[in-house]
Amino acid sequence: MKKDSRENILFLAWAASIIAIFGSLYFSEIRKYEPCVLCWYQRILMYPMALLLGIAIVKKDYRIALYSVWLSGIGMAVSAYHYSLQKLSFLAKASPECGRIPCTGEYINWLGFITIPFLALTAFAIIFICSLILVRKNKGESIS
Repeated sequence: MKKDSRENILFLAWAASIIAIFGSLYFSEIRKYEPCVLCWYQRILMYPMALLLGIAIVKKDYRIALYSVWLSGIGMAVSAYHYSLQKLSFLAKASPECGRIPCTGEYINWLGFITIPFLALTAFAIIFICSLILVRKNKGESIS
């Protein structure tokens, strides 16, 4: 029995969401880094995706990609904006206050460019690309 490549793609998207969740929980619960408002928005978009993608894996329902492409696309936009606030000084100066914890703060800065919003952006991008591939594969399947 040949394994459907869509299953692997869906698993990759799910794995990215699970790693992102455990990473965010590690930073907030173990390292005690308090999330800013934009971090919370990113969590709000990421956490349900892990559940949705996990259920989709069990049910082999590849149509979930229609939803995950939108959630991850919005998440990418929020993460890219957040990362821009941290790395582009003119945006940081013009940005409004975003709560008790400033959104411009960098708890980590590995290699001079890897921050928490960058990690979230990477996870959202992986999920977005996997979802786009699934959408295309699903369209091809329904035509033939």
